[in-house]
Amino acid sequence: MSEQTAIDIPENPLNVRVSETRSLLELLGFDSVRSNERSAHVLLALLQLSPEAKWSQAERPMLRTYDLMEWLRQVYDKDYAANTREHIRRKTLHQFVEAGLIVRNPDQPDRPVNSPKTCYQIEATAYGLITSFQQDGFEERLTEYLVARPGLQALYAKEREMQRIPVQLPGGKEVKLSPGGQNTLIAQIISEFCERYTPKGEVLYIGDADDKWAIFEEEALASLGVEVDSHGKMPDVVVYLREKNWLVLIEAASSHGPVDGKRHGELSDLFHGTSAGLVFISALPSRVELRTYLKEIAWETDVWCADNPTHLIHFNGERFLGPYN
Repeated sequence: MSEQTAIDIPENPLNVRVSETRSLLELLGFDSVRSNERSAHVLLALLQLSPEAKWSQAERPMLRTYDLMEWLRQVYDKDYAANTREHIRRKTLHQFVEAGLIVRNPDQPDRPVNSPKTCYQIEATAYGLITSFQQDGFEERLTEYLVARPGLQALYAKEREMQRIPVQLPGGKEVKLSPGGQNTLIAQIISEFCERYTPKGEVLYIGDADDKWAIFEEEALASLGVEVDSHGKMPDVVVYLREKNWLVLIEAASSHGPVDGKRHGELSDLFHGTSAGLVFISALPSRVELRTYLKEIAWETDVWCADNPTHLIHFNGERFLGPYN
């Protein structure tokens, strides 16, 4: 009986490349979550590095999250579901940006973070290191990179901070919102609307496209009977008028629409536990946008347009800027 000869089965090149990439991320100091398979796939997509290509052949285009996912589907046969896009953005891309490995919106740094045009690109110094992976001299370049990276992180963090929108609250406290999008309107709500219509009001909540809970006075809201979990769809701004016991709920309609009948019901349910009177405000950038939403706005609410900050538009009812029982 002849001896059986062992057959060597070649490893799948896709798996080999993902394993290499995970090792690279570990060498760059990322934790187990940021060096898992998903993160490795994201980095490969950002580098446009196919399983057979050499690391020196990596590229550094600017890509949207959708582009990354589509490329992975075609090249690595990895079909991430559409509803995982936000997970990829928050659990991998955000951390890569914070670590200085990639740059967000290098073509337009002030682009809103929730813009469909938001894109990412490998940072230039990191790209130089990555293209030398598995080559002579990589260890020395890695050491130099890790020593210099804190400075790079600080530099990019400073640049991102400069792009943020400073907002001073009525009590004097300052917060900074991510650039662009509805946050420009939110800044106008605080500085223009609140100054005129809710003097001495306490800002208990501000939602930011990059940080849903930019301002969240949880204890103050709880004392008013408002219990909110992470799934509650809060208005963009909540202001409390203590003298009148009013909660003013403001929707910035530049991206999500005004307080229509559906939204009025949602907010009424969300704040049903409070004894404070509820005031519903739709804030729009201008009266031009008002024409778009005119037929949707709920009765017994008010509209404020940033281009005419000294006026309110009242939709029916016996009150003007006040709650209804």
